[in-house]
Amino acid sequence: MNSIVGWEVLVLGGIAIWIVLSSLLNVTKTIRSLTQPWITQLVVLGTPMIEKIQKYQHRYLDAFFIAISCVVSVPFYTGFLPLLFWSGHCKLARLMTLLMTFCDFTGNCIKDVVSAPRPSSPPVKRITATEDEITNAMEYGLPSSHTLNTVCLSGFLMHYVLSYNQIKDPTTEFFGITIVALFVGLVGFARIYLGMHSLVDIIGGLVLGLAILSFWLLVHDQVDTFIVSGQNVSSFWALFSFLLLFAYPTPEFPTPSFEYSTAFNGVALGIVTGVQQNYNQFHHESVVRIFTPELRLPLFIGRMLVGIPTILLVKFCSKAVAKWTLPILANAFGIPVKSTTYVPSLNVLATGRKPGEAKQSSYLHKMLFFTSQDSFDVDTGIRLVQYAGLAYSVVDLVPSIFSYLSL
Repeated sequence: MNSIVGWEVLVLGGIAIWIVLSSLLNVTKTIRSLTQPWITQLVVLGTPMIEKIQKYQHRYLDAFFIAISCVVSVPFYTGFLPLLFWSGHCKLARLMTLLMTFCDFTGNCIKDVVSAPRPSSPPVKRITATEDEITNAMEYGLPSSHTLNTVCLSGFLMHYVLSYNQIKDPTTEFFGITIVALFVGLVGFARIYLGMHSLVDIIGGLVLGLAILSFWLLVHDQVDTFIVSGQNVSSFWALFSFLLLFAYPTPEFPTPSFEYSTAFNGVALGIVTGVQQNYNQFHHESVVRIFTPELRLPLFIGRMLVGIPTILLVKFCSKAVAKWTLPILANAFGIPVKSTTYVPSLNVLATGRKPGEAKQSSYLHKMLFFTSQDSFDVDTGIRLVQYAGLAYSVVDLVPSIFSYLSL
């Protein structure tokens, strides 16, 4: 068995200690009480500016800014990242996936800690043309996830392209930074125009994005080295993903933010596990890349036609397996569970018990879950397993099929 590296213990232990201390000291409520009032005031003060911008509303501008928002949305990246893996740019794909997970978790944590509102509608007109935007509107406002993700992912993409091509020309670098800055500004303005965010949300997303990007540029090589050649990678990341579920703060009122974070947490787990186990076979730096003689565009289209249905099938199957197995495992360990969406029968069983028939909590439940919760939402575990299975298929099952079909 590989020896446990000291920093792994520090990371996992630090998260566990934070979970305990933050629960005992009510850290989330304390931070919220200090930040929510003045952030809310800034949102209210920024409403007249949004109204002035929306006076110039036009259907063509609506379509343009909606398109901009869709291009930098979570569903877009969810579809784009598998294609990046299959195009042969595996290092860029896994680093952008982990960065996306980092951004999503951090941004959503801050949203639910502060629990600051979006601009009030009315008087602001909220333009939501897609189901994704309607769901986004149910989240809290600060920071703007679109701005945060655009800063980090477009900034890192520019850095990777310049480094990969060994471009050190100051003029080219300045041009790249200018393009990224203009794109970020356009996205931020689009979110204000659409009535989805106030100026303070955009500034918060920009500042947080620059901070995360700066940190990621310092550590991404070390993170990638650990993933492809480190010790205890799969076990470490599984424990890491599990602890992050409990490190997530409780919002003032329920929002979809935790669902998004759990999904990307599962994606990161599946990607890391799959890459670590099959790096030398499918993900090394010598794999064929798109637009080379070995991987021309028609061949890549063939990969898409095979790969996309496969990962969707795996997503469906992993969800079905998780819905069946996780409640059984929870019952075996004496952990009381409920389900908000996926397994309604659990709630029927729970509400159908007589007061004296409630199952006593096991020692595992008492040791791991010291909070006052009576039961835990099994949907969280199902979602984690579902997206971990999907991501694992992207980097393991689908490349195996490509190899078998000579794609």
